[in-house]
Amino acid sequence: MAQFFSQFSIAFMSLLLLLAILSSVPLSSSTAFIVLHGISMMCADAGSMYYTMTLSSMTKVKGSCVEVGNGLFDSWMMPMEKQVADACGKIKGMAELKDGYHMVSLSQGNMVGRGVIELCDGPPVKNFISVGGPNAGHSSTIPCGPFPWCGVVGQFYGMGVYTPYVQDHLAPSGYIKLPNDIPAYLKECRFLPKINNEVEDNESPLRKKRFSSLSQLVLILFMADTIIMPQESSHFGYYRNGDFTKPVPMQETDVYQKDMFGLQTLDKAKKIKFFKVPGAHLVITIPEIHQNILPYMT
Repeated sequence: MAQFFSQFSIAFMSLLLLLAILSSVPLSSSTAFIVLHGISMMCADAGSMYYTMTLSSMTKVKGSCVEVGNGLFDSWMMPMEKQVADACGKIKGMAELKDGYHMVSLSQGNMVGRGVIELCDGPPVKNFISVGGPNAGHSSTIPCGPFPWCGVVGQFYGMGVYTPYVQDHLAPSGYIKLPNDIPAYLKECRFLPKINNEVEDNESPLRKKRFSSLSQLVLILFMADTIIMPQESSHFGYYRNGDFTKPVPMQETDVYQKDMFGLQTLDKAKKIKFFKVPGAHLVITIPEIHQNILPYMT
């Protein structure tokens, strides 16, 4: 999130970008890419710029950060379905992506990214690079921070995350998955059950086909992450239904074992890469980007 990058001064950012240029290996045939920012973020903040500019320097391709709505405010208050529709429209209007592109998603941007992959009829996503995402869901409320609307966020949480009004007005409510309230999650949560195909409809086969068509799924977990709950969600691990005691790995979850949206298909095809980095949420070094992200940007 943005607060973790407030420590970067302009001078330090310039130094990091210089190191990226000096340490990178030029790639002769890199693919276009986008970055999807997370909650409490926007394309102009230090965190989003760090990822976008560093990867652009390393790949020698000018990547683009896709602003969701107006960025900061809408990252909280625009429901996930509308965030996906907004991102989809912008991506379809980017001519440089017409032949396919890589997607680098940060934090909540992973929910937007998955929605784009499964629900958007735009150009194909080749590699989906998931950085610190709540991919299997989030098991608690998400702290808001110092923004003027945080009091309203607290009121929304108090109303209950699965109530219709909160689902319409609070983005994280679309992927909060309470293991001790699965019936309400399946019945009232409007986003994650849909893209997980936990609630099936006529479009379920198409969503699975689109997600299964990824060339690579790269999952990066931050070992000092105190935002994503549980941390294992970044690797699609989660709690068993009804059990808050200990998360299980991806391969032991229902969505994997039933191959609801294509995780098992990708895994058996050896198209999923798992990485762990030691930092806090989204805090990643130049060498870690070089090792864990750059190889999947060609």
